[in-house]
Amino acid sequence: MEIPEREALPGNRRVQTAVIGAGMAGILTAYFLKKEGVDVVVVEAGRIAGGQTKNTTAKITSQHGLIYHKMMQKAGREKAQNYAMAAEDAVKIYERIIKEEKVECHFKKLPSYLYTLYKSRIGDLEKEAATARELGMKARFVEGRELTELPFEAAGAVCFENQGQFSPLEFIKALSGPLEIYENTKVLSVKGHVVLTDKGEITAENIVFACHYPFPVIPGFYFLRQHQERSYVIALEGHKEWDGMYYCADGEGISLRSAGNILLLGGGSRRTGKPGNGMQNCIMAGYSYLQEAAGKYYPALRETARWSAQDCMPHDEIPFIGRFSVYRPYWYVATGFKKWGMTASMVSALIISSRICGKDSPYEKIFSPQRLLFRMGVKNLLADIGESIIGLGRGLFSKKERKCPHMGCRLEWNSEEERWECPCHGSGFDRDGKLLDDPARRDMKK
Repeated sequence: MEIPEREALPGNRRVQTAVIGAGMAGILTAYFLKKEGVDVVVVEAGRIAGGQTKNTTAKITSQHGLIYHKMMQKAGREKAQNYAMAAEDAVKIYERIIKEEKVECHFKKLPSYLYTLYKSRIGDLEKEAATARELGMKARFVEGRELTELPFEAAGAVCFENQGQFSPLEFIKALSGPLEIYENTKVLSVKGHVVLTDKGEITAENIVFACHYPFPVIPGFYFLRQHQERSYVIALEGHKEWDGMYYCADGEGISLRSAGNILLLGGGSRRTGKPGNGMQNCIMAGYSYLQEAAGKYYPALRETARWSAQDCMPHDEIPFIGRFSVYRPYWYVATGFKKWGMTASMVSALIISSRICGKDSPYEKIFSPQRLLFRMGVKNLLADIGESIIGLGRGLFSKKERKCPHMGCRLEWNSEEERWECPCHGSGFDRDGKLLDDPARRDMKK
């Protein structure tokens, strides 16, 4: 499925709002702003939906791992309630837009299951289901014997009803049609109200950073508040269509969902620049791990495609959505989606478009980038600081071609994907040093 190409920025522009990034978050934000009559343009360094959006497994769900019980305990009922309400609303609004705009995107409503392989974790799942119900969500605990679609035995699962899956590229193709979007227009820097690109300048009253990882180091300090992880997907052909989506609560498990006669297996998650799935000496566990699972459970199916995604992981597991910084009240940010990009993109678009239009959002406080770190994020913060210190220290004694141009951390080689990765903040580069993933803004030195 191809999205029609757009021209690059033809010259300088002056608008009410400039959106940086034409992924799901950026397109939805521009969509809502345009409906409110706001003069908005979107600039994209590559192609529309050419970043993380094209690599998603496209689950539209309010089930974000074992988060609600933990959030209730460590952040309080009000914050847990607001998070749940935002996620539930996001699922419903996707369905509403698809119906109102008559979008053909293979949207399907179905339950989502968060399963465990271990009986020792059943108590955690039962608590999660009970907390979710207390927050008004349609959730229940399911015994392992009821999970008949899985090819292996699970101990149990939390089931969320009325979730969804779709084709994000077809959805974006429909919504992006009327929007003013400039492709192949790389943002070099943002100073005040001016977005400087390699094709010209855009002066805007408001600027939205919907570019996966906000690249300004100051203000905001987002490089200290999140890290990035890579995860992997393989597509297997010849499978029957399922009536559910499955995600593992155990770190080493796999996620599964169908798309017609295609079965998507996901997993192998690891921090950028670090080994995964128990491999200590090399960064090459992602696809190998999934291929092993496919051979074990689905030996008759044929692999037709594979891809990887990269996600920003905030310390307290809650995305940063809203004003970029108190020092730049006209800048807005959407980042830290922690692998739930479809839901978080919708929440981001709703919050940011409301603020730009002078309206309040009922759930913006929980996602505010100016919030204090919740208790559940302290451990992750300390771990990230440690990783950054190690990476920066190693970078001091590395050759210049092994240093990340973002902040100087030593880059590590991913032999499976043939790419360089930064273990500190997640920048990625191909074999020849060309920039692939932010927050770095330039290629490696040669």
